Amino acid sequence: MQFPAFSALAELGARWYVFFFLNVYGWGKIFGGQFFRRGHLPAEVAATPLGEASAFELGWTFMGYSPAYIAFIGVSQLIGAWCLLWPRTKLLGVAILLPILVNIIAFDLVYLDAPGALLAACLYLSLLLYVLYYNRATVRRALLALTNQEGNKALQPPFRRWQSVAVVLIMIGILFCLDQGLVSLVGR
Repeated sequence: MQFPAFSALAELGARWYVFFFLNVYGWGKIFGGQFFRRGHLPAEVAATPLGEASAFELGWTFMGYSPAYIAFIGVSQLIGAWCLLWPRTKLLGVAILLPILVNIIAFDLVYLDAPGALLAACLYLSLLLYVLYYNRATVRRALLALTNQEGNKALQPPFRRWQSVAVVLIMIGILFCLDQGLVSLVGR
């Protein structure tokens, strides 16, 4: 039996590490371990006038306002984390978790004054980027397959270019009118 290369073990270790911590964070969100939830604000936060609240208090309270949003974030983290465990779904897990982690990093930069949370999120993002790098040949093939326009010639309209542009612009106009009509009907 041949021992796997270090890079293969490093990729596996990166996936398991991110799985473990994002699993903890995902379940923490679902079971109330993160964010100041509506009806469960700490007394000092509830007593703080809005204009005097810190960025952290505002951000943490805003994120905790909607149970549905918290559940969405938590479940998304769990799905992405669990996908990391298997070779066939690991890149799907990375694709799910990359935008989540970029959002967490942006949130931490703007609202949190705790560098530990930011550094942890940056570490998880770096580990996922390593997984992408390790699987770069597969990622490259997938991107080429997704962006290959040669296979889409049958889908191209039989019009001249200007006619195609005109049809698309008319479709955009119709969609815009429908969109604005619905917004006016139900209100903002």
